[in-house]
Amino acid sequence: MTVEQATGIHHLSAQGFANKRIFFPIKAFLLLFSLWCLPAWSVIEVDRLSSPELSARYQQLVAEYRCPKCQNQNLAESNSPISIDLRAEIRRLLEEGASDAEISDYLVARYGEFVLYRPRVQATTYLLWLAPAALLLMGLLIVVFIIRRQQRGVSATQSTLSGEEQAALQALLRDTENRQDKNTHPNKAEVE
Repeated sequence: MTVEQATGIHHLSAQGFANKRIFFPIKAFLLLFSLWCLPAWSVIEVDRLSSPELSARYQQLVAEYRCPKCQNQNLAESNSPISIDLRAEIRRLLEEGASDAEISDYLVARYGEFVLYRPRVQATTYLLWLAPAALLLMGLLIVVFIIRRQQRGVSATQSTLSGEEQAALQALLRDTENRQDKNTHPNKAEVE
């Protein structure tokens, strides 16, 4: 009896695989997988704008606006159908001569402030704009308060103990050290 027979491992040739029809499911899977990936291959935009200035503005605008469907992708990075439509709409508005502010107003009117990565400063966004500065200021005030408190605490401790109190404190500390030495080295205490 050979090792292959004992372990149940048999060497199958390519013809044996073909006979057992193992290649057919693998080929079908690869075909389906490549068809499934086709939308990812179609993201490249070939529409050209009429001038290089409009192309530069277009690239800047699609990088500035957030995709309404994708949570954290701009229009340039997103492959969702709505972002494709928005890119086409921005391209159309640019060709019609719309300014950046008009395009922004159009998108905000249609999709809300969510499409802006940098929301406008207004009453509803004050907290969003002012919270980081307020938190930074609070953190600095806390650090300053802690440092001043520690400095006052050190100087107050040094000046409040009289000579007798400092001597009593030193005696207590020596007592405590002696007890700790006896507890950590019991044999040493027995020898003495």
